[in-house]
Amino acid sequence: MSHSYKDGRPTVARRLHIKTYGCQMNVYDSDRMADLMAPHGFELADAPDGADLVIINTCHIREKAGEKVYSDLGRLRPHKEAKAASGGRMLVAVAGCVAQAEGAEIMRRAPTVDIIVGPQAYHRLPEMVAQVMRGAGRALDTDFPVDSKFDHMPVPSQGTGPAAFLTIQEGCDKFCTFCVVPYTRGEEVSRPAEAIVAEARRLVAGGTVEITLLGQNVNAWHGAAPDGRGSWGLGRLIRELADLPGLARLRYTTSHPRDLDDDLIAAHRDVPQCMPFLHLPVQSGSDRILAAMNRGHDAQAYRDLVARLRQAQPDLALSSDFIVGFPGETEADFEATLALAREIGFAQAYTFKYSARPGTPASQMEGHVPEPEKERRLGLLQAAIAETQLAFNRTTVGRTLSVLMERPGRRPGQLIGRTPYMQSIHATAPQAMLGQLVEMVVESAGPNSLAGRLPDTAPGEAA
Repeated sequence: MSHSYKDGRPTVARRLHIKTYGCQMNVYDSDRMADLMAPHGFELADAPDGADLVIINTCHIREKAGEKVYSDLGRLRPHKEAKAASGGRMLVAVAGCVAQAEGAEIMRRAPTVDIIVGPQAYHRLPEMVAQVMRGAGRALDTDFPVDSKFDHMPVPSQGTGPAAFLTIQEGCDKFCTFCVVPYTRGEEVSRPAEAIVAEARRLVAGGTVEITLLGQNVNAWHGAAPDGRGSWGLGRLIRELADLPGLARLRYTTSHPRDLDDDLIAAHRDVPQCMPFLHLPVQSGSDRILAAMNRGHDAQAYRDLVARLRQAQPDLALSSDFIVGFPGETEADFEATLALAREIGFAQAYTFKYSARPGTPASQMEGHVPEPEKERRLGLLQAAIAETQLAFNRTTVGRTLSVLMERPGRRPGQLIGRTPYMQSIHATAPQAMLGQLVEMVVESAGPNSLAGRLPDTAPGEAA
């Protein structure tokens, strides 16, 4: 498709489709890539049909991540061929952590791909698109630049809705033996406090009432202070953001136990906007396995940290990540994990079977657990988590909670929202309440969600 230009901008809109896998940081990055391409005439499309640029934003954490990329690329091939047959051109870009880790191999195996861009090079995407369009060949950038990509990314567009993500930190220096993040996202980098507060202020001005601060190790954030004298920690940043008029809720994820300091714990006690929910991955309850994972803490240190958090904020709900079947994990190691999960009483948890990631130290370890045994252990852990999750959900029955109404439910007149504890709750409510914080009485609790009603409706009217 040819394009005419006015004032440096194309007058005919081009279609951009982005498919996003993985964590909230990938969602944030996809939004920023859309913002980057908007001044170049690209408008978001819900499907790849007829798109001028398709970006697959990948995640390397999930099992068989690479295979999923190649499956997606195979499904895109007919769309690219149809675009060419109509006289146009579809560019295909692979972004994210799989692109960073396997970029050259993807280029070799998948001629459909025009662009490979790693997480630290997103600000170069418009330049790479222009390069390919000029006929300069395919483009690959998986470097870790000296300057931060945050210095080059555009100001996020307003209108993100009542809840928004805000990346404040990227990368990881912990080098857990099972994890590829240090190799795909690079070393820990913190954005300056002033830039974060400015972005949060713009989001609130656009109608956002809940902000989730994002980072691979978000509580490792130590950004330059606005006056240029030293740096702030996450607790100090939360206090600053809480002063923004109209910002009702603050969350942060994902945390590492090693970086949870006294000031951040105190913020849970002192700052009403800091929601009583914390995702704090432990991965295993076995000290032997935690050492093999290079987590830098043992099970008792995790218990002590939880005790300090609950002393500061008795109403706190906790979530975690667990890996079962790590190389060398015995039945006794797994039983220690089950015991820890039940003792802490997690309100939520993400549970995974260990899956080797190429290039990680754990992939070279001996004693890999057979797949059927990993399946068995995963089932037992998930059953234990289901029990603690249901038990926590039941503690909210009869309480009146503040709920952020997010989307329509499956039934007519039903809305679905989230409580301060990240629980999904559904109730009969006017559509006008979408995007608002409303008081809701919890009427009943299931394993995965709650049913509620507005305080001025009769009991039993929950949808």
